[in-house]
Amino acid sequence: MRSRPSTRYANEMTAPSGEQVELSHGEQRAVVVEVGGGLRAYSAGDRELLDGYAADEMCTSGRGQVLLPWPNRIEDGSYEFDGQRHQLPLNEPEHGNAIHGLVRWAVWHVAERDSSRVRMEHLIHPQPGYPFALALSVEYSLSDSGLSVSTTATNAGVAPCPFGAGVHPYMTVGTATVDSAVLQAPGRTVLSSDERGIPSGREEAGGEHDYRQPRELGPTRLDHCFTDLERDDDGLARVVLRDPKSASGLTLWMDEAYGYLMLFTGDPLPDVARRSLAVEPMTCPPNAFRTGEALIRLEPGDSFAGSWGLTPATAR
Repeated sequence: MRSRPSTRYANEMTAPSGEQVELSHGEQRAVVVEVGGGLRAYSAGDRELLDGYAADEMCTSGRGQVLLPWPNRIEDGSYEFDGQRHQLPLNEPEHGNAIHGLVRWAVWHVAERDSSRVRMEHLIHPQPGYPFALALSVEYSLSDSGLSVSTTATNAGVAPCPFGAGVHPYMTVGTATVDSAVLQAPGRTVLSSDERGIPSGREEAGGEHDYRQPRELGPTRLDHCFTDLERDDDGLARVVLRDPKSASGLTLWMDEAYGYLMLFTGDPLPDVARRSLAVEPMTCPPNAFRTGEALIRLEPGDSFAGSWGLTPATAR
């Protein structure tokens, strides 16, 4: 006997990104989605601050997605942890890597919500390549200071597990491309990568990769991981993107849980193509599951917590 679809899905058209959770505070608006628990849109007044996607579109190029339980790439999708070898699906087949975790296309559920805040939750069950259980929570909140995003992850299993966290927003200040935008970013060290996007070395940020003082981005192609982040007195590292011809600007901040930062101008992606700048807070660099660099080990019952956020130039 054929089963019937649920009433919800039978009686209404489902958006590719699932339920749309709309938040507002003053002139700010944000949309959080059920699929992946990510951030589809964020605006202040008539200014779109993220290069997001429409409600009737599927997310592309990682826009606003949550990257758990690892950010970026794992070479060959294989790693060893506590003497056991694990093999993940290669979801970047052109380079033979596993990329950006396990939850980007998973269904999250709304745990708490009001007009300016929502907490999304998801449970990673043990599976081939990652035989661990993780209880995940991401809370989005709008206030006079902008958007704040707090992530927690708790080892819900009986054995230790490897963990890393990241997020993938694309910042925009309304320019046709980011070439004319002015960028300030806090990385003192930049990691070089091979043709597969796997780190192959590191050096002091200099020349076209030094943005510790604000300067025009110009034609520089960025797909680089930065670390040794300079922080302000409040412990936060900040990335500022602004349009020098207008008052448009946006700051991304990250707390001390995030020690790495990916900057990506999206040159090889036709749907990005320098229209915006991906600014990705990460707790560890690419390939951390293999190298162990900054990899977080969560014992059963242990939790990770980290926060990042966005502040428009007009936020008060």
